[in-house]
Amino acid sequence: MSADAKQQKQIIIDEIKQKLENAQSAVVIDYMGISVAEADNMRKKLREGGVDYTVYKNTLIKRAIEGTDYAPLAEVLEGPTAIAISSEDATAPARMLNEIIKAYKKMEFKAGVVEGTYYDKSGIEQIADIPSRDVLIAKFMGSIQSPVSKFVRTLQAIADDKGEGAEA
Repeated sequence: MSADAKQQKQIIIDEIKQKLENAQSAVVIDYMGISVAEADNMRKKLREGGVDYTVYKNTLIKRAIEGTDYAPLAEVLEGPTAIAISSEDATAPARMLNEIIKAYKKMEFKAGVVEGTYYDKSGIEQIADIPSRDVLIAKFMGSIQSPVSKFVRTLQAIADDKGEGAEA
């Protein structure tokens, strides 16, 4: 292997390391069966959701993850592999890829690391079903808003009743 080829590989390894350095999660999928148009559409959706999706050679990923929290992913790096990385939302790669996998009925999860913990295929599938942080906050706010508004209406009814009695 020429020095130039070795240097090119090192640049890619460093790129992967840099992406993983600040990542909250990385999910590895088998991307077989999708067309170029589907892949482009998927990349666009993932990018809009703050997820970096890239296809790398397995050997380069393995070298980049050596000695990191992502090292357990090496055992699933066989065949066609793409990696989705997020530094903003730990569940975003799994959640967003899950929607895409369901829509295209192609591809499948291999494994992932979320906030330093390794998950196999079934573990990542469970994480993929967790609603986003924004959805969870909205649900929580909705659940506390209902009793508060009911309480306010009750107080208003009491005030209205007392106001009516005072006039008489």
